[in-house]
Amino acid sequence: MANRLELPPMNGLRAFEVAGRHLNFRVAADELGVTQAAIAQQVRGLESALGVRLFERGARGVSFTSAGRGYHQAVSDAFDRLREATGSLRPESSKVTVSATPTFTSRWLIPNLPAFTSKNPDIDFRILSTERVLSFHSDGIDLAIRQGKPPFGAQFDVDLLFRRSNIAVAAPELVGRKTLPLANCDLTQLPLLHDTHNLWPEFLRLRCAGTDAHKQRNLHFSQTSLSIEAALAGQGVALVSRFLVARDLELGRLVQVVDGMLKGHNDFYLLARHAGERQPAVDIVRQWLLSQSDPQL
Repeated sequence: MANRLELPPMNGLRAFEVAGRHLNFRVAADELGVTQAAIAQQVRGLESALGVRLFERGARGVSFTSAGRGYHQAVSDAFDRLREATGSLRPESSKVTVSATPTFTSRWLIPNLPAFTSKNPDIDFRILSTERVLSFHSDGIDLAIRQGKPPFGAQFDVDLLFRRSNIAVAAPELVGRKTLPLANCDLTQLPLLHDTHNLWPEFLRLRCAGTDAHKQRNLHFSQTSLSIEAALAGQGVALVSRFLVARDLELGRLVQVVDGMLKGHNDFYLLARHAGERQPAVDIVRQWLLSQSDPQL
């Protein structure tokens, strides 16, 4: 096997890469924390080892020779690959990956996220929006927001974020000039918006005995967020967790059409690895989520 070509001095390559980026030995010295004379000496040593002049020296500074310009591009690319490879080995202490359902992500997390990121610009916040229950280890998840019932496993710290308190909401134009709240049985006059949780039959059974949801005008959606969007568009009445539409109610984009609420069976919980296994950035995100929670909603 042929012998590998011996590499030139690494210190000289580093000095050349930085000096070539700035075309200034003094600025390169400041970046590397050495003297300008040391940069000049390391570059001369590299040129001597290669037998090629890399810089032209003049009264106004340095400039590349034709050979130096091409060599600098190759050296810079090599250092970039080294930085990338090294970075992949180091723990990403500022990266936090949160897994949440699509509805929670679109209706609560994204609208509230700017307040967090503006105060924590150094945290690389990543969102995995899925209905699937992912693995913390194999999927690289740091925090998960899930609907369900405890226990979720002894390996997690579990905190209640929001209770599933469902209310009937619609766009103001759908109810027109009718006095709110409507009588429960007046819902029979309005189209109902269903999602996969299918809570309308139970709600009507408790609020308006004898009403059959199947005999009304109905629209069915695969996600709660879609039923909320349909309600905002005036397509019908959605039965959704109050915290998901709190902002729309406050701004008058939606109104609660009948009094009362239906307690859901699966509340929203925050799951995290135990404290000793969490990076500091994960704790920052976790504490923010807990500060925004309201178990009464």
